Amino acid sequence: MGQIFVDTDAWAIAATVALAMVGGWVAGRWRGRRLGIELELQGRTAVSKFVDASLAVLGLLLAFTFSTALSKHDQRRMMVVADSNAIGDFYTCASLLKEPVRTNLRTVIRDYAALRVNLAQHRYDKAAFEDALGRFQQMHEQMVELVSQALENGTPIGVSLTNTLNAVTSSQASRLAAVKDRLPTTIVLLLLLSAVSSAMLVGREQGAADEADIAGTVCFIVLVSFAIFVTLDLNQPDRGFVTVSQEPIQRLLSTMSQ
Repeated sequence: MGQIFVDTDAWAIAATVALAMVGGWVAGRWRGRRLGIELELQGRTAVSKFVDASLAVLGLLLAFTFSTALSKHDQRRMMVVADSNAIGDFYTCASLLKEPVRTNLRTVIRDYAALRVNLAQHRYDKAAFEDALGRFQQMHEQMVELVSQALENGTPIGVSLTNTLNAVTSSQASRLAAVKDRLPTTIVLLLLLSAVSSAMLVGREQGAADEADIAGTVCFIVLVSFAIFVTLDLNQPDRGFVTVSQEPIQRLLSTMSQ
């Protein structure tokens, strides 16, 4: 079930929720009209606080999920900056080595940064992503081998070189974990269920009062659906409109090419 919210575009999920809310509103209004007729025959008036309660819960869930998704997005953005700094420090240390290790290591680091940017600029494809992870692993092995050669040659910056290599490796693991960190499926399901339930209760109240505020209902459904879309779009870093800028690594790559 969780893969649905990962593999399906946010706009498609939001559109489905909007249609479900419309259906819930229609069903609720139909039920409310029947309830209103029954109460009218009994000489009673429909009074319910469920609508206010459901809207409060919906607002709370929207705020919570949006805040969580935004914090995860900010974490991914910070991981790009940290990754750029780690690669840049490693490249600086590589520039202080003797030939031929210096040229070979700098070439591998430059290709590593270029692959980072290229992977982020293309739409997510599982096969391409797995292939890129394999290439990253191969580059890490090449980096380790070249650093080992530099240490065997007695480089005076062995400690700094080893530390920056470890930083690059750690940054790779942290960034991968940040990309795969998504909203819990149960929270997303609860948000969608709350949206549909609120629309149903709004329709029920309007039906019981024999009213139909079409404009207000449409605005409510559109606003809720758009808020859900933005939240889910933030939760999908591999697709959608809200993406993580790769500018720090792009700037770093441009200095490497000089």
